Amino acid sequence: MFLQILPEGLVVPGVPYLLGLAVAGIAVGAVLFARRPPVTQRLVVAFTPWMAAGAALHVLYQLAAVPDAVAPLFSAPAVYVTTFLVAGAIWAGLILADRTVPPTLAVTGGVATLAGAALVVWTATSRGTFAPVLPVVALLASLVVAVVTYAILDRVRPTVTARTGTLGAVVVFGHALDGVSTAIGVDLIGSGERSPIPAAIMELAGSLPTAPTIGKGWLFVLVKLLIAAAVLILFADFVEEDPAQGNATLGLVAAVGLGPGMHNLLLFSAAGLL
Repeated sequence: MFLQILPEGLVVPGVPYLLGLAVAGIAVGAVLFARRPPVTQRLVVAFTPWMAAGAALHVLYQLAAVPDAVAPLFSAPAVYVTTFLVAGAIWAGLILADRTVPPTLAVTGGVATLAGAALVVWTATSRGTFAPVLPVVALLASLVVAVVTYAILDRVRPTVTARTGTLGAVVVFGHALDGVSTAIGVDLIGSGERSPIPAAIMELAGSLPTAPTIGKGWLFVLVKLLIAAAVLILFADFVEEDPAQGNATLGLVAAVGLGPGMHNLLLFSAAGLL
């Protein structure tokens, strides 16, 4: 029996949607390949709001609050591709128009995030299921945990934080948010975990004598923070030697933390789980 490593509930869109995504990807990729824009830390950080926007779109899909015609584009994992292609199209358009990229990319992503979050709140409020207290607590706790973790890393490995800069801070915060929100969801809300590896980590913590006192989510938080710190330490030299690939890699690592973390906050707020 093979070890399951993919989350449950993944949906593959139909062929027409896949073709549409492929065509859009080729078009955006052609522009970027032709222009070869620099992939700086500022650029990757500017994509951060789009990671949150993708999370909001997927929550709307889970709430059945998007039109059926486009719903498959907001399922997982298609929503990640859809969001990146929208952001990539804006990136490519800015390049072709010779406009300043990072600020505009960040602003448009911020607008998309606010719009998506507002729709989530409106949908939940209209259904009487809006309950934001614990997600707000999770957000504040994540900020504290991320600041403490980053401060320790800066104290122990100052060259790592210097080389990875703001992008490194985003990586730490993203994984702190994913870890803390998941832990609160499991221990305080009673939500399940779709991804088998995190579920296995928390199952291990649940078997420890400390489980009745501090729950089982703490181990997942610790693992996420250790992974974030380890990635920054391992890739610090790579970022300096090959900024384009190094920054892109750290951006991907940030996305797999920040996206799920924001998804947790919005879904818990909207589903009346608190």
